[in-house]
Amino acid sequence: MARKKKELPLLEKVTITDVAAEGKALAKVNDLVVFVPYVVPGDVVDLQIKRKKNHYAEAVAVNFHEYSPKRAVPFCQHYGVCGGCKWQCLPYDEQIKYKQKQVTDNLVRIGKVELPEISPILGSAKTEFYRNKLEFTFSDKRWLTEEEVKADVKYNQMNAVGFHIPGAFDKVLAIEKCWLQDDISNQIRNAVRDYAYEHNYSFFNLRTLRNLMIRTSSTGELMVLLQCKITEESEMEQMKQLLAFIADKFPQITSLLYVVNNKCNDTINDLDVVVFKGNDHIFEEMEGLRFKIGPKSFYQTNSEQAYTLYKVARNFAGLTGNELVYDLYTGTGTIANFVSRQAKKVIGIEYVPEAIEDAKVNSEINHITNTLFYAGDMKDILTQEF
Repeated sequence: MARKKKELPLLEKVTITDVAAEGKALAKVNDLVVFVPYVVPGDVVDLQIKRKKNHYAEAVAVNFHEYSPKRAVPFCQHYGVCGGCKWQCLPYDEQIKYKQKQVTDNLVRIGKVELPEISPILGSAKTEFYRNKLEFTFSDKRWLTEEEVKADVKYNQMNAVGFHIPGAFDKVLAIEKCWLQDDISNQIRNAVRDYAYEHNYSFFNLRTLRNLMIRTSSTGELMVLLQCKITEESEMEQMKQLLAFIADKFPQITSLLYVVNNKCNDTINDLDVVVFKGNDHIFEEMEGLRFKIGPKSFYQTNSEQAYTLYKVARNFAGLTGNELVYDLYTGTGTIANFVSRQAKKVIGIEYVPEAIEDAKVNSEINHITNTLFYAGDMKDILTQEF
């Protein structure tokens, strides 16, 4: 006999008091800490408990009695569904205050660490269209929103291009407009989607279209990588026709690539990336330095904020020109090259061989001679003498 599911309580007129991690806020009801998404401090809400442990619970707001004066109006049509940008309901300056409070609490109150005066967070100048990379997933299992389900509409098209729904790896929310990356990203994704619909392409389940990666840069260069599963010659021809369409419609793409991935996951580090048109890389620029970025390279996703971060790290290091600096997980060597002018020697270490090759090229491009880069096991490399 099946065990009857226990009904979890409804908490009425609860005031949200603070911000927690992972895009959640919190409230306290007697001795119970309750974590709630998509609310802000000052909201007064009814909470439906979804999961309960001894000292905490997770809940969702099912009714608002009062809205906080701190609340902002979310600007994205996909807010609250796709799982990203959870703090659109809280102004950015308030987000920064609460994030700084979290860091302080974790170190001082919980960790009992004595700290000097903490410098304020340096916020990003851009809060929209600031990312330089996004990846979109093709799926034949389109996620239907709660409103769509309630409307009981029957959809002929269940293919989707967009983002994975949190907790449902095989379900993808169809994205119409994302505010994270330059709008060219939306234009390319939607054009690929419409072409695939029109030509009856298979979206990923066991075959064909899998993933679309788009990279932009401050130099104006643009990389697009199409990932497909190919088991038949006809599917390869389909993919090349799609790539030709992309190249023709978006001539501003400087690096149009594809990769055949017949594995069970989307990682491409062990796969060959093929150039369909243009270069196998794009360039990023920072403080007079140029960085070659390949399809497998890691680069901080907020380019402008990365520059701010690197300057702070360099200032904190207080380099005098006599130091040996290790840049661990160096990626394409951006930090290594960025601090090289203030150090005697810099060693960059990374496990992705292609990234190390790009790092070496970046040093050559920028005429930097005091950087060395190694791919491999970090413990072995760190035992060497330099």
